[in-house]
Amino acid sequence: MANNPQSGQASPSDLFSPYNSLAFVIWSILSKIAGATVVKVMGVTNSGGVTPVGTVDIMPMVNQMDGNWNAVPHATIFKCPYFRLQGGADAIILDPKVGDIGIAIFADRDISNVIATKAVSNPGSRRMYDMADGLYIGGVLNGTPTQYVEFSTAGIKIVSPTAIEMDAPDIKLVAPTVEINASSGVTITTPTVQVNGAIVATGNVTAGSIDLETHHHTGVQTGSGNTGGPAG
Repeated sequence: MANNPQSGQASPSDLFSPYNSLAFVIWSILSKIAGATVVKVMGVTNSGGVTPVGTVDIMPMVNQMDGNWNAVPHATIFKCPYFRLQGGADAIILDPKVGDIGIAIFADRDISNVIATKAVSNPGSRRMYDMADGLYIGGVLNGTPTQYVEFSTAGIKIVSPTAIEMDAPDIKLVAPTVEINASSGVTITTPTVQVNGAIVATGNVTAGSIDLETHHHTGVQTGSGNTGGPAG
């Protein structure tokens, strides 16, 4: 049976019998079929912006082997479309980054015309199961993230080392309780604030220069009269 199916190079044992010769031919054909493999991202066209899906340059990480079982590294495969979770105009934008390790699959026919036109097309050539027709699916074997959405039995947690921004015509938070813990401060910039319900403050409240806990009033008089406004 063929000793070096990766190389297509026959050994003496491949010629001992018709079976060995046929096995060598079959292995030589199979060695040229690209199915799926682990790849490293070498380049990316997009960087997290609101843009159409881009492409990546990838390098297969499992080396080829020659007839003497010497390693032959793969070259970089350029401009492979990558997967984005998207339906219509709704998407999660999470572009690959250089250095990511992920999975690439390779189409059974030339997909270059479909990539160019985004329409039903004939194959661009007669090539089959070729690494030139790769699609990058996503990351595997990568490290610990620092920015993430975590799903656990405790609930959903969103973590970012920089900022989290929500932009919409209307944002609603619906829950029995909503808690905000800010170590530095809370800033609200809006023309008006409407609160439908009681307001309870456990700390001091300041309106302009008026301190709610320690301010005093002018025009104090005994009896049923009213005091003047806060003096500050």
